[in-house]
Amino acid sequence: MERSKTRTDPDQEAWLGMTDENPTVGGIDVSRPSVARVYDYWLGGTNHFASDRDMGRRMAELNPALPQLVRQNRGFIGAAAARAAAAGISQFLDLGSGLPSHPAVHEAVREVNPDARVCYVDIDPVAVRHGEVLLDGGEGLAAVQADLADPEAVLASPKVGAVIDMAQPIALILAAVLHFMPAIEGAALCAQYMRRAAPGSWLIVSSGHYQDKELASRLQETATHTRLWNHSAADLASMLAGLAPVAPGVSEASRWIAGTGGEPSGTPAYPLVAVAVKSVKSG
Repeated sequence: MERSKTRTDPDQEAWLGMTDENPTVGGIDVSRPSVARVYDYWLGGTNHFASDRDMGRRMAELNPALPQLVRQNRGFIGAAAARAAAAGISQFLDLGSGLPSHPAVHEAVREVNPDARVCYVDIDPVAVRHGEVLLDGGEGLAAVQADLADPEAVLASPKVGAVIDMAQPIALILAAVLHFMPAIEGAALCAQYMRRAAPGSWLIVSSGHYQDKELASRLQETATHTRLWNHSAADLASMLAGLAPVAPGVSEASRWIAGTGGEPSGTPAYPLVAVAVKSVKSG
């Protein structure tokens, strides 16, 4: 995928129809921060506005490691998706995908299988519009606006169905989105999707975790644009109920990538991640 253009590119500005000076266009109010665009700001992307940068800076002032944490999370997504592709998975449904980020899921999996299909789903219309432009109608790729919290609507979308065949194994990605809901809701959501997935399907999840509970509380006070839950390893494991965990199990992101597993001690915050597979017998 082509890297996104900078926000100073006049073609992109004309396409978006939005700037910091013209913050409300087509019903989209970018004067309010967006989770997807704040994430893009931390990743060093270019697809964000003044409200997003202000929120991102204020949160990073409380936890200067945040940009590093989101990059570690991106590294995990790419590594886990590539591992699924190497295991024979050829279609990927990235829920709450946010803005197209490098390396994107389809870039990672097509290094393994050039014919892999990827559908990106997000509720943020700006994220989806960026995705549509950057994917540019590529075969086997789609960006769809939908609410991941409504599995039936997502899976009934003709745009999703044009790329994803739920009768065949898929890799379902819920990365850096589960900490926006209580663990019991996250587990129920994962179960709803995986019940509809074919046997042999993969589930790839990640969530922010704070050993420093006071820091977590201060971040929540700052993050007025969203509600955050501080999930534990046990919480993440509950979201894999009924599935076969992929080694090294629930781990800090870099330790999962390295294959060593486990969590670091004395580290205030880090991404907790996990991967699991729906057994053929369970289908």
